Amino acid sequence: MKSARKGHKYIFVVGGVMSSVGKGVAAASIGAILQDKGLKVTAMKIDPYVNVDAGTMNPTEHGEVFVLNDGMECDQDMGNYERFLGVDLSRLNYMTTGSIYLKVIQKERNLEYEGRCVHVVPDIPLAVIEQIKRCGDKNDVDVVIIEVGGTVGDYQNVLFLEAVRLMKFENAGDVLLVLVSYIPALGVGGNELKTKPTQHAVRFLNSSGLQPDMVLARSSGSIDAKRKEKIEYMCGLEKGSIIAAPDVQSIYDIPLNYEKDHLSDFIFKKLGVGSKKENGLTEWKKLSDNVKHASETVKIGIVGKYFDTGNFVLSDAYISVIEAIKHSAYAQKRKPVLTWINSKDFETGEKQVSMLKDFDGVIVPGGFGKSGIEGKIQAIEYARVNKVPYLGLCYGMQLMTVEYARHVAGLKDANTTEINSKTTHPVIDIMPEQKKHMAESKYGATMRLGAYPCLLSKGTIAAEAYGTEEISERHRHRYEVNPDYIPQLEKAGLVFSGKSPDGILMEIAELPESVHPFFLGTQFHPELKSRPLSPHPLFNTFIKAAIARKKRQ
Repeated sequence: MKSARKGHKYIFVVGGVMSSVGKGVAAASIGAILQDKGLKVTAMKIDPYVNVDAGTMNPTEHGEVFVLNDGMECDQDMGNYERFLGVDLSRLNYMTTGSIYLKVIQKERNLEYEGRCVHVVPDIPLAVIEQIKRCGDKNDVDVVIIEVGGTVGDYQNVLFLEAVRLMKFENAGDVLLVLVSYIPALGVGGNELKTKPTQHAVRFLNSSGLQPDMVLARSSGSIDAKRKEKIEYMCGLEKGSIIAAPDVQSIYDIPLNYEKDHLSDFIFKKLGVGSKKENGLTEWKKLSDNVKHASETVKIGIVGKYFDTGNFVLSDAYISVIEAIKHSAYAQKRKPVLTWINSKDFETGEKQVSMLKDFDGVIVPGGFGKSGIEGKIQAIEYARVNKVPYLGLCYGMQLMTVEYARHVAGLKDANTTEINSKTTHPVIDIMPEQKKHMAESKYGATMRLGAYPCLLSKGTIAAEAYGTEEISERHRHRYEVNPDYIPQLEKAGLVFSGKSPDGILMEIAELPESVHPFFLGTQFHPELKSRPLSPHPLFNTFIKAAIARKKRQ
């Protein structure tokens, strides 16, 4: 194996006891702390799925599909990395069991193994290591942080843990292993913290030839010194290696919490590196203060379709939208109050669309399929007519166009061909080139994925929000505004304020401020580029419009 080039350090983050304990946010927070100390950092996610990427996964089961600039469809934790680190990642930063096996098989088919017998061990772990090192080289970073999905006891993680073991064997001084482990609290009031599950998780790691260097102790409250000492003693860990990770009001408090336990000092000592500057997490402290001191609220209604399977699904399926709202609300020192509204309830009459009058703003996020579409259109019409600030994201922009075509432009049967292929007014349709790919059963080629440029029209809400005339935003969709109907829609008053450089694809639709305080939809997904320390300009403008409505009422 090739040695890591001078300066590269690797931090692996694995989970113990149970999944969904916040490994992704933990990895992102470690990265944010190291960045604040002047180190250049990138982050990777390893998913133990046979799926080659996350594009075919159901968001109600796996959570949001996050899209990178290069079009890679990946796990939602990649969004956490980008948000905390303020960087744009690439497909090199993401791997799955399926993608690694596919690479090895392709290499074997191309005779790159020169005819030798290819084995699961060591060839799969070596392929994992190769991608990790390539990621570090390409991004030219000091530290690569790698999260391994699932838990250390999962059989499907064995090969990834073997990759960690091989890297530690090669040069232990360049590799740090962090275990994120849940510390349950028992007894009346939950005061009795139990360390035994964490001890077992460490022994699972030991059985793979690994010993963690650090434990992030997830718990409802902060773990006390006595429990820290017990974990250190029972697991053979260094003093100072147990970092408290209690529940917090906001995930953006986590970097501050870790540093209270001197996380960066321990990492620097173990990896033999030092701080290049001292910012004291100033920007994160400012954000934390905004969150804590946000006394006034802004009420946002989110009208969607993944709202009948429980709150856990909601937070995962729309996590980037939720975080983007928070970023902009906190920047205005407001506490966002989100209400999930199932659009199907408007169709059945279980809820009346007039309920939207109680909200400061309404969002219709992205999605696919027929379910709840007419309910969404009702919500959009109400927001337009009653001047409730409205932001439509992807499908929300397409349905906004359908609503306007029906009720303002006079195209009564207007629809998207995704819903009604026989509509007499297909204002939303698949472009001719995409139809060609579908005819050839090349469905992957019909998706517009990743970052595309967009030109903004001067004097529009969009141009004022961005403060520039050219932007780049990320897409994930098949259908577009049908160019044949643009003259009719524009004549009826709809403004296409953002277009592709060739003028063919409509990227942003809006109504002028003289007609509506904020009625705007984007074909792209602006939420994917919002950052806690740099909120997205469109969400900023939407939240400001919502606050203004609140003041008027």
